[in-house]
Amino acid sequence: MHKRILPVVALGAAATLGLAACAGGSTGGSTDGEGQELTVWIMKGTNPDSSAFYDAVSTAFEEKTGATVNIEEVQWADAHDRFVTSIAGGTTPDIAETGTTWTAEFADAGALLDLDEYVDGEKGLRDDLVEGLAVAGTYEEKLYGMPWYAGVRSLVYRTDVFEELGLEAPKNWDDIVAAGEAIKAAHPDMLPFPVPGDAEFQVYPWVWGAGGEIATLDGKTWTSELDSAESQAGIEFYTDLATKHGFSSAGATTWKETDLRDAFTQGNVAMMLSGSWTPKALIEANPDLDGKIGAAVIPGQDGGIAPSVLGGSHLSVFNTTKNADLAWEFVKLMTTGEFAEQWADETGYFPGVQSAMEEALASTDPLVAPFADQMVNGGASVPVTPNFGAVQAKKTTNSMIQAILGGQKDVKTATKDAAAEMTDLLNK
Repeated sequence: MHKRILPVVALGAAATLGLAACAGGSTGGSTDGEGQELTVWIMKGTNPDSSAFYDAVSTAFEEKTGATVNIEEVQWADAHDRFVTSIAGGTTPDIAETGTTWTAEFADAGALLDLDEYVDGEKGLRDDLVEGLAVAGTYEEKLYGMPWYAGVRSLVYRTDVFEELGLEAPKNWDDIVAAGEAIKAAHPDMLPFPVPGDAEFQVYPWVWGAGGEIATLDGKTWTSELDSAESQAGIEFYTDLATKHGFSSAGATTWKETDLRDAFTQGNVAMMLSGSWTPKALIEANPDLDGKIGAAVIPGQDGGIAPSVLGGSHLSVFNTTKNADLAWEFVKLMTTGEFAEQWADETGYFPGVQSAMEEALASTDPLVAPFADQMVNGGASVPVTPNFGAVQAKKTTNSMIQAILGGQKDVKTATKDAAAEMTDLLNK
């Protein structure tokens, strides 16, 4: 499947595994790395206070293996080009954080090591991997990306505004419109539900929520389904929030997700889709919002949960490493047990192993439980193919939304054009 929904059974069954189960493995003991050093690239900004974490994990790794580790932070904006250059020149690091949409691309380039032998050598680890992240890290039936952390977008809203107007969190799309109309009438200076035009992952929940798909695979041929009747219905509802209901603004047509969050922290937005990693940052940016933010699953058209992209990162081992066993020891240390939990706690993401999600799954925190519910019952994946990076680089989906918001194309024309472009890119 290309829309990967994480079933409760699949995620919950392994949540009962003890952390020790995935911390130990067939390799046993410690790997002799005395005098060796690993180079690791980690994306900058995911954990703003990462220094203490890196110090702790580096110390633990050295104590276990005798090897040292050089962790270098890389800007997300520069990372893809830097990876491509390093792969071409054979200068890749031993280990790197790879975004879920990049892992298949780098595996297809022959730059990554197959991790199946290592994962299967750790008792209980295979069944403990978060399914959506494992699917995204698998290319041609081999695992090249070890699940590290993941986040999911859900509905975030101003609880104080909702309480003032006697509103409840939307349970379906009609509820979103009704809430938006009430907010627009009571607070004309506030955007009820902005539609950012340069934010691809904000679009797909409405496609899926209406029963549509991004693209499907038949044999070796991909076909975009953005122009199906179901997908068009979802995209029309989403863009209508701006063009028909006036819940957005003309300026939002060029907004990225960061612009959307900035507007929310400034008190100008009542509802938005935002990631599980963002509530803490929203409150830090504006302490006045403390106690005024709520979260809910993204509702489907007629109820239930609209799937949302399960985004996050893997840790991958590059084939230029001189000690694959040592590299795996570091990957395992980072992605399982106490360090997986610590990273999740510090970043607001969920761990890539299910056993480390026990606390989140059982949480009664209103800013944790809804995201966990979304991830368990409504986590989805974009098409797992190295060519999806080309779709993102072309900004096929964003251009489609902007054309509709700007009035250059109607929904039918824009989706037809986008589907044709996506199909072409996916099959090159």
